[in-house]
Amino acid sequence: MNLNRKIFITLFSLMFSFTMFAQTLGVPATTESPSKAISFGYLSYDQALKGMKAYAAAQEKLQEQRAAYEAEAKRVEEEFNQKYESFLEGQNEFPRTILLKRQNELKELMQRNMEFNAQARRDLQTAEEEALKPIRAKLNETLASIAREFGFALIINIDSNACPYIDPVMGKDIQEMVAEYLKKR
Repeated sequence: MNLNRKIFITLFSLMFSFTMFAQTLGVPATTESPSKAISFGYLSYDQALKGMKAYAAAQEKLQEQRAAYEAEAKRVEEEFNQKYESFLEGQNEFPRTILLKRQNELKELMQRNMEFNAQARRDLQTAEEEALKPIRAKLNETLASIAREFGFALIINIDSNACPYIDPVMGKDIQEMVAEYLKKR
């Protein structure tokens, strides 16, 4: 019993010592409230991006490219439909060799059309990424400037309901501020 008591007292003393030591190494007490220690801004990144003049110009240029691809796709589709109708009209009269040749031509044309459409989607995606890259960079620079100026630890993108609740004491809605900054630049 006596041995158990000594072990208990020794362990208690060690735990007390470690607790005191840990407290001396801890974060120093601050007089600031937690809301002053860390603050952040929040905005809809998409709304800010779409509000930029350069974004509208880029979208207009991308729409012209889309229209060109759509016109070509429509032309190719009409060409295919015309050849298909011609094939259907003459299929009963064609010798077997011509029939097979025309079927293969239609298959190849259909395959080329599908490849063209897939390539057009990839090209448009790449064009959009390239067109928006400098616009996003400008927006990101603006956000960094605002963060530095107002002492924000970070800026949160609230698109897609990523943050369903933001404490207004700790965070600041900077949507209008960003729009004003972008107008000046």
